[in-house]
Amino acid sequence: MTDDQFLTTEQVLDYMQVNLRTVYRLIKAGKIPAVRVGRQWLFRRTDIDAWLTVSRQLGQVTDGPYTGDERPRVLVVDDEPSVRELLAKALAGADYDVDAASDGAAAVEQLRARAYDLLITDLKMPGMDGLAVIREARRTAPDLPVIIITGYSTEAAAIEAINLGVAGYITKPFRLPRILAATARALGEPVPAAEA
Repeated sequence: MTDDQFLTTEQVLDYMQVNLRTVYRLIKAGKIPAVRVGRQWLFRRTDIDAWLTVSRQLGQVTDGPYTGDERPRVLVVDDEPSVRELLAKALAGADYDVDAASDGAAAVEQLRARAYDLLITDLKMPGMDGLAVIREARRTAPDLPVIIITGYSTEAAAIEAINLGVAGYITKPFRLPRILAATARALGEPVPAAEA
């Protein structure tokens, strides 16, 4: 393999011993340059080696596989324990850091306590509903992507959700691949073909 050789995404995954999500995050953060050719990303091996060398010198990467500590943090809000647990498990299994809240007030406390990359909230909850949670979230993090999941969809709620700039509006019952695809889209990540 020559130093100026280009590697495909699959070769980079093997070379760096990482998953696709980690490589995509590195591209998006501008840490490793990539060239898009058709549907394939190509990477110059010298660029990968240079990034790995600098990262090792800064102590960001050990000699083992790059683990990538930039997993997106997602807050799931739903008053139904079974739905909340299902979403949390599915998202954690898809390599996201997940926190959960059982109601709107708890969600707002968590949103104030830490930064999230995505909010997934039920619309209809006792006390503070999902739209109120979104409005509160917009005060502290105006660009936070939001996905609404609801079993009680109304035209008025859908219009308000659009006005609040939500990234997704999913009705219950839902299939997990749809949630995972909406999550990837909201975070600007590639959507696996099986989930599209």
